[in-house]
Amino acid sequence: MRIVTYNVNGLRSAMTKGFTEWLKTDPADVICLQEVKAHRENVDFQQFEQLGYTDYWYPAQKKGYSGVAILTKIKPDHVQYGNGYMQSDAEGRVIRADFGDVTLINAYFPSGTTGNERQTYKYQWLDEFYGYLQLLRQERPNLVVVGDYNIAHQPIDIHNPVSNKDSSGFLPEERAWMTKLLENGFVDTFRQFHPEPDQYSWWSFRANARNNNKGWRIDYINVTEPLKNRLQDAAIWQQVKHSDHCPVYLQLKKA
Repeated sequence: MRIVTYNVNGLRSAMTKGFTEWLKTDPADVICLQEVKAHRENVDFQQFEQLGYTDYWYPAQKKGYSGVAILTKIKPDHVQYGNGYMQSDAEGRVIRADFGDVTLINAYFPSGTTGNERQTYKYQWLDEFYGYLQLLRQERPNLVVVGDYNIAHQPIDIHNPVSNKDSSGFLPEERAWMTKLLENGFVDTFRQFHPEPDQYSWWSFRANARNNNKGWRIDYINVTEPLKNRLQDAAIWQQVKHSDHCPVYLQLKKA
């Protein structure tokens, strides 16, 4: 199974920048999108169907905001919309798909960059999501958790850790949450293959950040420990440019 996670920062916008043409290159079997900022009826989804993808959407109630979707060439056994927390579900942040013994969770973590109220909600959401994962893995131990986490975990994951030490997305409490996740049975799949620095998945639109590779690694594919021996390859595709993010890739062996 080839999996991609990609924050498209508005799917309709990404489609005007060559997203569908990129899909024609068959980048993955399952493509998890965040920040689609659209409902299915607002998008020419037939373009995806023509390429062999079935699409599942969980948009935000607020139009033009947030939302997640899955495009897949492999038929899921079960799709679940939301994680049962009212505000998270209203904002369209979590969609789950089961493929055989593997459960894929596509999540768009809140950003705290707009002020204290959203940062406070981000911490609440992280606690709720952690509890959701712990409960789910009792029933479904093989979890793949993908998405825009809006957290750069370690100094290696951000171009300037010193000047960003007080920035949302690199705050001690956020980084500690990620450490807790990885110390409690989850694996950062990209780092299994790529220990080197300067590997980012998001760049500000300001100050020519992308061309200078002054970015943050905030998009992840993490798996539970039972899947570790099925990891085949991982990558960040910095050359793919339909968004301020780029796709992150994982290849899993069959059981």
